[in-house]
Amino acid sequence: MRDPRLFHFSELGSIKKFIPKPVDVPSPREVGQEWLNGPLVWATDEEHQATYLFPRDCPRILLWQTTATTDEDRRLWWGERECSMIAHVEWKWLSRIHEQTLFRYQLPPNTFEYIEDGWMWVSKETVAPLRVERIDDLLEAHRELKVELRVMENLLPLRQLWTTSFHVSGIRLRNATGWHSD
Repeated sequence: MRDPRLFHFSELGSIKKFIPKPVDVPSPREVGQEWLNGPLVWATDEEHQATYLFPRDCPRILLWQTTATTDEDRRLWWGERECSMIAHVEWKWLSRIHEQTLFRYQLPPNTFEYIEDGWMWVSKETVAPLRVERIDDLLEAHRELKVELRVMENLLPLRQLWTTSFHVSGIRLRNATGWHSD
């Protein structure tokens, strides 16, 4: 098995090294993920890089099929689409998505550990990027990765997605209209 291509996305284009930072999630013991102890550098793999093709603070809900996705869920939520992922955002973020430039840093995989939920990688060491690429058109980048972008007034109607058999990721939901963690 060859090493995965790992990426970190930023609105800054001049990062020379990524230094591990404290984790901003509930207590690792509460979420059953002891690997979250200590500062980390985060990366995503090539297959799931579209999860970070957004302005940093943009709230979004993304879903993709897994081997556990049922035919019923596929029929209800996916339909006949041939996309790799569906990304939901709020209308008020669409112009920012259109205008935002991001920088995709490719990171060396040798110090990263795979997180079992299937798409994130972490390193406890400082990491120097292998290369950086400027991305000026995020909407085109999504299209190239076969991501369907759905724009909604707010994301609240999607709370029930977490009860489906899809992989569902909510990122920066604290910035979503009316979203409150219960």
